[in-house]
Amino acid sequence: MPPLDETGRVDGIRINPSILAADFVNMESELARISGADFAHVDVMDNHFVPNLTFGPQMVGRIQQTSPIPLDVHLMIDNPERWAPEYAEIGAASVTFHLEAASEPVALARRLRSIGARAGVAVKPGTPVENLFDVLDEFDQILVMTVEPGFGGQSFMPETMPKLRSLAEEAKRRGSAVWLQVDGGIGESTIAEAAEAGADTFVAGSAVFGADDPDAAIVNLRNVAMRHRHTY
Repeated sequence: MPPLDETGRVDGIRINPSILAADFVNMESELARISGADFAHVDVMDNHFVPNLTFGPQMVGRIQQTSPIPLDVHLMIDNPERWAPEYAEIGAASVTFHLEAASEPVALARRLRSIGARAGVAVKPGTPVENLFDVLDEFDQILVMTVEPGFGGQSFMPETMPKLRSLAEEAKRRGSAVWLQVDGGIGESTIAEAAEAGADTFVAGSAVFGADDPDAAIVNLRNVAMRHRHTY
């Protein structure tokens, strides 16, 4: 059997179902349906940074109390310096904020780590990543958005793959252990493309929650990613 990584899952491939695709009215039972996942991905939107509104700290805190797996919180919000630490204090295992919204991303990442959360930074499809190269080790995760943030159900943007590939190559060159996450339009075919470009952490919404057996869908996605992963 392949070695387990620190999440207890196989071979460093992580599948994080997005609860944006879940039934909000039955959230506790929906979370139970993805108990085989690595993290539950929670999209927090403020109707300012993106044109949609979802969860706030109170709801995320309740999800944290009921989830059988750790939370991977993705903040699509303005002023993350003000709000991100609160999600870490709630107990989220990972908190990711957007590079485009942060005035001092490294300082914020250090603050999140000091509270005890993994610190992630996200970039929109049009945002270059070269400025992150020198500070890779300040982050535990870099999220390359493969759709424009703000709505679920969008189509995967293959034009984001060169950016992901360059991050993977740079991380390998520097010996960085940063996780490379993709989010948006991830399914059986697109997860293969993202894995080949260097991703190791995958957010999937309808591909998991739209399946008759979400846990079986998670296993299938993980296996596809493992078969196609590229080790730089």
